[in-house]
Amino acid sequence: MGKVIAKKVCMVGPFAVGKTSLVNRFVKSIFSDKYLTTIGVKISKKQIDVNDDKIQLMIWDIEGVDVFTELKPSFLRGASGVLLVLDGTRLKSLDVAIELQRVLSQQLPGVPIIGLLNKSDLTYEWKLGDSELRELEKLGITTIMTSAKTGSNVEAAFDSLVNAMGLGPEGV
Repeated sequence: MGKVIAKKVCMVGPFAVGKTSLVNRFVKSIFSDKYLTTIGVKISKKQIDVNDDKIQLMIWDIEGVDVFTELKPSFLRGASGVLLVLDGTRLKSLDVAIELQRVLSQQLPGVPIIGLLNKSDLTYEWKLGDSELRELEKLGITTIMTSAKTGSNVEAAFDSLVNAMGLGPEGV
């Protein structure tokens, strides 16, 4: 029997990109079309098995940010990994994500950040193209296309972050 390792993961991004929907899909395997604004932070947890160990992910779903609201450093304290969520149907979410990445790298040096391009089920409305995605790559952000609605790549995104945190099959 292995040990239980608790790790804090922060979900950050602009308003209405699907952070809460991604958490609900990952933790509860559900999706709702109802939009509910997150005020402050909502904490969920999910235990996953890696080798003989159990990883308890404490997922901090942090309220959306824009030009009027900023990311509160206290929400980030102690994070082991970050999922930076963008909405592929809204070009403006890229600008916010780039600014957030700058803040995150200052507040959490060395902590892995993975970009989630959410709403991949709406590719017919997609506004982010290859050149925009290269902007993220230049910042050192690996991106994964996800859909909270269909569940596409949601589990894989969290697995990638767990691996980037050094807790994957090779890291534990």
